Amino acid sequence: MKIATYNVNGVNGRLPVLLRWLEESKPDVVCLQELKAPQEKFPLQAIQDAGYHAIWHGQKSWNGVAILSRHEMPQEVCRALPGDPEDEHSRYIEATVNGLVIGCLYLPNGNPAPGPKFDYKLRWFERLTQHAATLLASGQPVILTGDYNVMPTERDVYKPERWVDDALFRPETREAFHRLLGQGWTDAIRKLYPEETIYTFWDYFRNAFGRNAGLRIDHFLLSPALSQRLNWAGVDKDVRGWEKSSDHAPVWITLA
Repeated sequence: MKIATYNVNGVNGRLPVLLRWLEESKPDVVCLQELKAPQEKFPLQAIQDAGYHAIWHGQKSWNGVAILSRHEMPQEVCRALPGDPEDEHSRYIEATVNGLVIGCLYLPNGNPAPGPKFDYKLRWFERLTQHAATLLASGQPVILTGDYNVMPTERDVYKPERWVDDALFRPETREAFHRLLGQGWTDAIRKLYPEETIYTFWDYFRNAFGRNAGLRIDHFLLSPALSQRLNWAGVDKDVRGWEKSSDHAPVWITLA
């Protein structure tokens, strides 16, 4: 089974890129972030014509997450991260698909830091960590994937000295990510490629993609049972170079 995550940075504006990638890559399950579309503007017909079922949680102008499946319809579990009923951001959706529990997430950016946005990021991270513990305790095969907006180590960022004060790389952010991993989750990319320089995001400015000045901020975390089934993973870096593409590239894993 091939599962992918892709921050599309606007599902309607990037729809030709998304459809081309779906046709070429043919993942079984896809988690999308940053739909930037209200619920009623999600391009369901185009997604269905491409051969996918979909559930989604949209939001006008920003945020928004979705889960697509080539096979069975995803069975929605929830469309908000527990712990804050007043949080109206569309940043989390969870479903069962093909026997797996899949949480698709778009963690807050948090800049400028310090400040209210950074505080919200850390609170959201704590809620995610609490929910992740519950998912692990269930004993089910679970994937938590999406745009985490965190570079876990210096290996995951081009010129880390330039990012020391950024919300994506501050010590509090990295510590939160490592606390989450410490519950027993496996970082799929790092399990297979522990020493390699791998990026999933390249800014639009200063020819970042051409210089390979990137960040690894899109992650797959696997529960213990699924970690044993992991047999391959990668980043479709070439997609980032397509015309009118997102500043993220799709990331994928395959499970036995």
